Amino acid sequence: MMKKRSALLLVIVGLLGGSLLTLVLMTYPGIASQTTAGEGLLASVTGNTQQKNDLKKIETAMDLISSNYYKDVDQTKLIDGAINGMMESLGDPYSNYMGQETAAQFEESIEGSFTGIGAEVSSQDGNVVVVSPIKGSPAEKAGIRAKDMIMSVNGESLQGLELNKAVNKIRGPKGSEAKVQVKRAGSSELIEFVIVRDDIDLETVYAHMEDGGIGVIAITQFSLNTGDRFKEELAKLEKQNMKGLVIDVRNDPGGVLQVVIDIAEQFVPKGKVIVQVEDKNGKKEQSKSNGSAKAYPITVLMNKGSASASEILAGALQQSAGAKLIGENSFGKGTVQTSYDKQMGDGSLLKITIAKWLTPNGDWIHEKGIKPDIAVDQPDYFSVAPINKEKLPLKYDSNSTDVKSAQTMLRGLDFKPDRVDGYYDQKTEEAVKAFQKQKGIQASGQIDEKTAESLEAALIERIANPQYDAQLKRAIENVSKDISSAVSKP
Repeated sequence: MMKKRSALLLVIVGLLGGSLLTLVLMTYPGIASQTTAGEGLLASVTGNTQQKNDLKKIETAMDLISSNYYKDVDQTKLIDGAINGMMESLGDPYSNYMGQETAAQFEESIEGSFTGIGAEVSSQDGNVVVVSPIKGSPAEKAGIRAKDMIMSVNGESLQGLELNKAVNKIRGPKGSEAKVQVKRAGSSELIEFVIVRDDIDLETVYAHMEDGGIGVIAITQFSLNTGDRFKEELAKLEKQNMKGLVIDVRNDPGGVLQVVIDIAEQFVPKGKVIVQVEDKNGKKEQSKSNGSAKAYPITVLMNKGSASASEILAGALQQSAGAKLIGENSFGKGTVQTSYDKQMGDGSLLKITIAKWLTPNGDWIHEKGIKPDIAVDQPDYFSVAPINKEKLPLKYDSNSTDVKSAQTMLRGLDFKPDRVDGYYDQKTEEAVKAFQKQKGIQASGQIDEKTAESLEAALIERIANPQYDAQLKRAIENVSKDISSAVSKP
């Protein structure tokens, strides 16, 4: 268990249903912690006159506030606010401070257990931005997508909030509702989701065999037990005479880097680089494989919700193991953080970005992501916005973004409205009637709340069906082609 360590090297800071998930790296000697276990947080600055003066200035400000402010002052809130201010001044969404409660949630997430909506987020320019929804989570089922900007929760704005405060507003007990308003690129109006908080599935590895001996292993995040689970599932597939492998890291926000290294070593030849870490002085430390290559072809499936550890694995397998990357451009998170808890001395935690991570070829993918070798987008209905239930019913001759969403859903479910431009014409009305008849709903041709909910439920079921997963199909086709090519060689 990697709980309560004095210094953890982290690649990702995120929000999983309101609790923070950290990607833990191995400690590289070239970027070791600046303070040793047991030191006070400010011990390292006591010998510098300027730093002493700066600390005295902070103490003076706190004394003046405590002595002169017209109300009683909560000293803990004052100190937390001061530290938060320092972290925010860095302008880095991955460096932040966690009070005791949030730090406890953070440790809970490292262990893979938490309750929430299941969406990892970061703070960008004062906004809460989704890195990715967790596979199978309430957020994913509701339709939250990577890059969505969460504007409010249950009527409370998140704009301008420090990340920890936003985290606490999004968190809540199992079974409670989070009414989330989202700003999405390409949509002129805010999109509203009603998400019921739940326990997030602790399982992180899912495997199955496709026809032709093609194995598929999906990794939802890199938790402490993911490496062992991956080895178990890989061994099972290999015993079934697997001829090729698809590793699916779509919407995987990250996790423990040592686990990523353990997984990558099963495919990267001995001596080849898996990942590099570069400190602020330009010094690089490389993690090289102690494993060996596989005889069968490998494809990595990724999308814009694949972040951090997922990108490390994709880059390592592409550049050091010859794997093909299929899907969408990844998220783009390429910095390393160190987390301090013992130094804080009270259960709180400070996380600071200390380095970059680079691919084996030395590429820094931060805010750029990794481009796939073969770009494949999902159908439009995979990312369609839900219908605003407060603007119902939708009916003939109306024109709105909600009508456009309904038309996209109908087309995705094989009911043909003829158009998806937001105008509710006769063909749209006929498509709605056909859908209503199939679902046993009164065929009015209008979209009321029952019809809207039924549309969305049917679409979620279709999206979850691998038969309609264009990216997975293409990945399997690619591996099948590589298998055939290898067999045909003399």
